[in-house]
Amino acid sequence: MPVNEPDPAPPERPESISDHFELLAVMGQDFAATLDIEDTLKRALERITGHMKAAGGALFLLDEAGLTLTCQACSGETEITGLTLNSDQGIVGRCVQGNAGEIVRDVENDPNFDKSVDQTTGFTTRSILCAPMSVKDQRIGAIELVNKLGGDGLFMDSDLQLLQALSSSAGLAILNARMAEALVEQERVRRELELAAEIQRSLLPERRADDFPVYGVNVPARMVSGDFYDFFELGDGRICFNLADVSGKGMNAALLMAKTASLFRCLGKEIHDPGRLMARINEEICETASRGMFVTMVGGIYDPSSGVVRLANAGHEPPLFHDPEAGFTALPANAPPLGIPPLLAGEVGFEVEELRLNGGTLYIFTDGVTEGYLADGSELTSEGLMELMRQNKELPISRRVDAVIALIDHAGAALRDDITLLAIDDKGPMKIRMENGGAAREAEKESAASKSPGGDADRLLRLEFKSRPDRLKLVRAMVGETARACGSGENDVRDIIIAVDEACQNVIRHAYGNDPGGDIILEVVRYPGGIEFLLKDFAETVDPTKIKPRDLDDIRPGGLGVHFMREVMDEVEFLPLPREDKEAKDKEFVGGNLLRMLKRL
Repeated sequence: MPVNEPDPAPPERPESISDHFELLAVMGQDFAATLDIEDTLKRALERITGHMKAAGGALFLLDEAGLTLTCQACSGETEITGLTLNSDQGIVGRCVQGNAGEIVRDVENDPNFDKSVDQTTGFTTRSILCAPMSVKDQRIGAIELVNKLGGDGLFMDSDLQLLQALSSSAGLAILNARMAEALVEQERVRRELELAAEIQRSLLPERRADDFPVYGVNVPARMVSGDFYDFFELGDGRICFNLADVSGKGMNAALLMAKTASLFRCLGKEIHDPGRLMARINEEICETASRGMFVTMVGGIYDPSSGVVRLANAGHEPPLFHDPEAGFTALPANAPPLGIPPLLAGEVGFEVEELRLNGGTLYIFTDGVTEGYLADGSELTSEGLMELMRQNKELPISRRVDAVIALIDHAGAALRDDITLLAIDDKGPMKIRMENGGAAREAEKESAASKSPGGDADRLLRLEFKSRPDRLKLVRAMVGETARACGSGENDVRDIIIAVDEACQNVIRHAYGNDPGGDIILEVVRYPGGIEFLLKDFAETVDPTKIKPRDLDDIRPGGLGVHFMREVMDEVEFLPLPREDKEAKDKEFVGGNLLRMLKRL
């Protein structure tokens, strides 16, 4: 009787092309579904190792310099994650260098086989299958499989063809992931630079009226500038200014620029000596600035009442003073840049230089101006800058500066460096003169001397300004200082300032109807027995009989200025405007008013 033998096991289903395509599809989905490339590479290697029936696998990545290979992921019986080899070391190195796959059926007979790994791990390697990961000759790394499971334990040529296809897919995924990461980083940096540029723009002063005596422009060569300038008014009417250039480029220079600009504006409101201010800023920069970074700066104070500029130059380009009659004078640096420790700079301090503009203009600029390229490819140079200013000396200060910028910042040309230019003009309509020892005009004596305290007149102050409320801050400051100089107590000084301010406000609101183009002249004349304030305007002549203070019982906003002036001052009256004041206006004259206020001492 025959013996029943068990049915033989069904033969193992051979792998088909569809299985390989399915693996490629699954790996592609894994790479597309996550931004964690390391985790995805590990899962991909596990799928490849299992699909190709290898005992173990390792994925190596080539560093950016192309010098080393590092194992980023392992699968199966081997664990060498983190192992680093020279890029030409071992079989994997040979594979990457030649950008070609290999089958090593007997590693004992291969001179490139590195036995140290087996000695360290205790694993016995018999055969190796290795394929490079590359995209269009761009080498990324390699995938290495060891010890084929089953059969004779040897890899076949078909295995190498499959691994090369899978490695190419992994290499492309890695390259795409790196590019995506680079794009994300670029976008992050771009947004940071945009924010830095916005912060820098916010640190620059707002544009003032065309007749303001200080005007500046900054044009960055890149998104973020290492140059900056600033100016702001002090309580007494003087204007604090600076212009600086930070060494280096990029974010570090931008951060140092922002810090220095903030220090100058903050400390400059309390320290009014340019030399001491520079020294104080230098202390702060030396404490925190990166080694090797420094700031060249010109900083100072301009007094519109006298036309005097006091400045200190810390290692910056020499500013140019343009006297329309005498030409240009360069003002070289007299101290090292900010950021140089005093121990290295020696005992040299920040020397202050005093300059009387006398109707001229002071130009301060960075080397991006003089070294800027013109349309023909040549540099502007200092001589070119001076010639351009000579040609345009009759133009308003803003148009002179803008003309220089337009020459360098022409369409289609990349800027060589940041362009920054600051100008201080001593010829604006807000010109102020302090006069001592001069007699009042004869016409004014005829109209006012009969009611003024006896004795010779001494004109202390003459202010010419436009009918704009923002001009009254300077007027108040100058009137207060003049009253103090005459010996008035603080209570009287305060009342005098308010009375003169009310009078100016009335001229701006009522005489000129808030037209900012009206001309106003305030003169302060001292007599032995009192101070006389003469306020002139050139609007339509008013009828003094119709200017009366409002009843104090009528509680409404406005209208109390006249009452206050009469309460504070000993005499208040309107007088005919002197003939020469009318004739001085080079335009059709519609009238004019002279308000005289006297405060007895």
